[in-house]
Amino acid sequence: MTGARRIGCVLLPFAAGYYLSYLFRTINALIAADLTADLSLTAADLGLLTSVYFLVFAAAQIPFGILLDRHGPRTLLAGLLLLASAGSLLFALADTLLGLLAGRALIGVGVALALMGGFKAIVLWFPAERLALTNGWFVALGALGAVTATAPAELLVGSVGWRGLFAVLGALSALAALIIVGLVPDQQQRASPLRPAPPALTLAAIYRHRRFWRLAPLSSLGVGTSWSLQGLWAAPWLRDVDGLERAGVVEVLSLMAIVVSASGLALGLIANHVRRLGGRNEHVLLGVVGLSMAAQLGLCLKLPLPPSLAWGAIAAAGAATVLSYAILADTYPREVSGRANAALNLLHVGGAFALQSLMGLIIQQWPPQGEHYPAEAHAQSMAVVLALELAALTWFFVPVRRRAPGLERATRIALALMTRAPHTGDAGLVAPARLENRRWVAQDRREELSPGPQPAFPRLRPRSEAALRAKTPAAARPTRRISRRG
Repeated sequence: MTGARRIGCVLLPFAAGYYLSYLFRTINALIAADLTADLSLTAADLGLLTSVYFLVFAAAQIPFGILLDRHGPRTLLAGLLLLASAGSLLFALADTLLGLLAGRALIGVGVALALMGGFKAIVLWFPAERLALTNGWFVALGALGAVTATAPAELLVGSVGWRGLFAVLGALSALAALIIVGLVPDQQQRASPLRPAPPALTLAAIYRHRRFWRLAPLSSLGVGTSWSLQGLWAAPWLRDVDGLERAGVVEVLSLMAIVVSASGLALGLIANHVRRLGGRNEHVLLGVVGLSMAAQLGLCLKLPLPPSLAWGAIAAAGAATVLSYAILADTYPREVSGRANAALNLLHVGGAFALQSLMGLIIQQWPPQGEHYPAEAHAQSMAVVLALELAALTWFFVPVRRRAPGLERATRIALALMTRAPHTGDAGLVAPARLENRRWVAQDRREELSPGPQPAFPRLRPRSEAALRAKTPAAARPTRRISRRG
């Protein structure tokens, strides 16, 4: 398959699904005031309504990740987008909080594979050396949904209301499902089809892997904080703390959406360049999450920072999934990439759900002042989230005693099963799998994610050819000389 066809038939259709997922995720920040006015929602109600998307999203990650490895992303994602279309229509017709929760939950299930399915398709169809850059393009295109959820959606809400907006989104979800079915090629059309995932490498084994848990807390809290703030609590902060009117709030939200879209591509390019210089994707992840934490600290301390600068830095961390999933692609073989991505994405969306709900509960501890909450309530909720991120950052740098866990043994068994051809006709399929598995095992033998003392392995001095001959059995027998004398 040519590069242009990969882009047109794989990258763009799946990016359309992720575009809708991002739009659904962040749209409540724009219509929060409308929902509160129409249905008399409290801060806790609003937090629950927005975060239930992440709750059902997280619950679907593990079973959908297994189905993704077995059946591929094409048919599975198309069917789920039709479910998201139904949920959007239900949300548009709801008159009670319970109806809104049901519609929002269906939307969350329907777009639960939008991110994972896209990354799985990229792993399947794009070369390994282009994964970080292609992931960056995928996130950049999908994050345009957050851009649409600001000023363009505001215009639509002004003309047809928030109910009409969700009716339009339902129609777009059904259209995206048809595009994926019509354009994306079948997985069986690949010249080198995937071998089935090894039974020894289960989700439990992935969750026991020390490299996974070195990455997961920092990635899930860093990304989850950005998602929870951009998806809901940034708008109330800008209104209650900074005193911005609705137009000013929409302007900052638009900037955050543009930043997260541009950051997806920028982080992919930076990671690609850093790898060429001998660096690692983990170093770039540290930089972008650290910048977001510094911006949150500045907001909590009321430093004189422009809102666009602070909230732009926070939004950039939402695109750090480009780096996290590229790290997983370097750690696990493509046969189980869906399960590995699901294991981490579960923590991403679960963290966003927990943080979004936690911030709503903390803010509600202060009595509201009309339709607003005190600035101290918002600052305290962000301080709690920042403390959790700081704990994850500290855990990232804690050195780990290097010892062979059970996953390495299970991995070697799995690789042996994957590289053993049942008959000679599989020889052409085995060679690429062996090459990929060697790369995976070599990656696992490298240093840990956090810097720390590494064990020194003694170097063996190369033997000379004469020394090697001296070790052969023939060298131990005396040499018989045959005389030429007659």
